[in-house]
Amino acid sequence: MAADIKLKDLRYLVAVADTRHFGKAAERCFVSQPTLSAQLKKLEDYLGVQLIERQPRRVALTEAGEKMVGRARRILAASDEMVELAQSFRDPLAGRLRIALLPTIGPYLLPRVAARLRRAAPRLELLLYEYQTAPMLEKLHGGEIDLGILALPVALDGLEARPLYDEPFTLAAPATHRLAKRASVRPDDLRGETLLLLEEGHCLRDQALEVCSHVPHDEKQDFRATSLETLRQMVAAGAGITLLPELASRGAYGGAQGLVVRPFARPAPTRRIGAVWRHTTGRTQAIAAVCDVIARHAL
Repeated sequence: MAADIKLKDLRYLVAVADTRHFGKAAERCFVSQPTLSAQLKKLEDYLGVQLIERQPRRVALTEAGEKMVGRARRILAASDEMVELAQSFRDPLAGRLRIALLPTIGPYLLPRVAARLRRAAPRLELLLYEYQTAPMLEKLHGGEIDLGILALPVALDGLEARPLYDEPFTLAAPATHRLAKRASVRPDDLRGETLLLLEEGHCLRDQALEVCSHVPHDEKQDFRATSLETLRQMVAAGAGITLLPELASRGAYGGAQGLVVRPFARPAPTRRIGAVWRHTTGRTQAIAAVCDVIARHAL
């Protein structure tokens, strides 16, 4: 039976699952909506189960459809890996490589390594995305991206990981704050301070809380930032203090008016940044080349 299921039909099914809209799914797959609908109906007839609930203004997957989509993603990922494996034998440092980075890493790391990556692998086309940890791992497993750059450790579950660099934290405080006069600070200096943090889902939030775990502090309960730049502006406005990764405190990023950045005294608290990829990927040489550049030039 499986031999009669076409990969393109599985791509149509996944597109409908992602968009919940036949028209948008058809656009993604570069086919007409009637063609996509007809092919999916043929797939349902062949399998003998309904996969999609078709309503005038709503598209939903049946229970069978949800389970089939999970299988379809894995089949499509395996198919893509076969193509990637063939590409790697022809020219391992050519073709597309889909890389996702945490929002607290990408804007600060990429300017430091982008030019070096182009020189190290000029035939490699890098497609860059930003995701938080949970969706990044999901997309890695689903074959939607090839490489994730994130904070370790994470649950690997069939993935490979490589540490790249250890990034120290710095303290960001209002220019008028008592700690602004220090050349460096220690975690104990944060005792009793109002701490501004990112919203739930950002691993940097958990890391900052871990740094301050043994020091009594007050988290500002009516504020959750969606980005480091929002945190930076709130600190500059005098709302509290926060922890910034070192790369986010360098150059233009460290010079916000009304804000000062101070390093922690050694041993400074750090976070470990690493790379994660599927152990079945055919792009290991390209991934290694990217990781080598980041490991050498990130800090």
